[in-house]
Amino acid sequence: MRFVHLESIDDERVSAYVNLTEIQLRNRLEPAKGLFIAESPKVIDRALAAGREPISLLVEEPWIEGMADTFAAIDAQWGPDVPVYVASPEQLRRLTGYRLHRGALSAMRRWPLPSVADVCRGARRVAVMENIVDHTNVGALMRSAAALDVDAVLVTPSCGDPLYRRAARVSMGTVFQIPWTRIGGEDKRYWPFQGIDELKSLGFTTVAMALEDDSISLDELTRRLHAESRDPDRIDRLALIFGTEGDGLSRHTIARADLTVKIPMSHDVDSLNVAASSAVAFYATRMR
Repeated sequence: MRFVHLESIDDERVSAYVNLTEIQLRNRLEPAKGLFIAESPKVIDRALAAGREPISLLVEEPWIEGMADTFAAIDAQWGPDVPVYVASPEQLRRLTGYRLHRGALSAMRRWPLPSVADVCRGARRVAVMENIVDHTNVGALMRSAAALDVDAVLVTPSCGDPLYRRAARVSMGTVFQIPWTRIGGEDKRYWPFQGIDELKSLGFTTVAMALEDDSISLDELTRRLHAESRDPDRIDRLALIFGTEGDGLSRHTIARADLTVKIPMSHDVDSLNVAASSAVAFYATRMR
């Protein structure tokens, strides 16, 4: 590694790390530069294990010794010239705009996202995030999907970025482990019309998680997943679709899905947060 101690937070070499709390700035800057920011040693390590290329690191001085294994892994795979910018805790707070409790950031190179067909090849169970914009929820759903053996995750064109630093951190780096892509790329007209058709053409039964009058229960969905092969209701490949915070799934999605499924609620609770509901659904539909 090439260690560079910062003398000023105005150093142009660390411009990628500036104002990380400004979501609009990050959304504008990251795609243009083809990079994303990994925050915390755990997330950085999981990104490196997945073969993601580091451009640079920004590390609080007290964390240097504890990251020796990370630096050695970068040297071994990417060579000794990747810079590590070393800052004091106060410099880092002034640079990023917040107190960094995990001590390390890395600017890493984005990669071309695979096609839906490639991501779904061999998959029995996939999750679709429709227009979920809260990065905490995006990260939490990715973490649950990885923990509960969902085969892949698809995000719609208007969904938040799974590589945004908070989403990746909340996912505990599992965003680098579970296959995912954008269905329809950046074409906001693709979903749900062509998108649901694409999933059906790949053999998936599309399931809208929604509280509709004709919704079947999650227990009934589970029964169909584990039904005998001769049962006409048996589901072989499942695509679970989760909607945005507040409004839920669009009416077009609900109308086009093969089934709508609800998690029964008690005590007049109308619904669960999408992070919680997705975890419940993933656990209930896991392959036994």
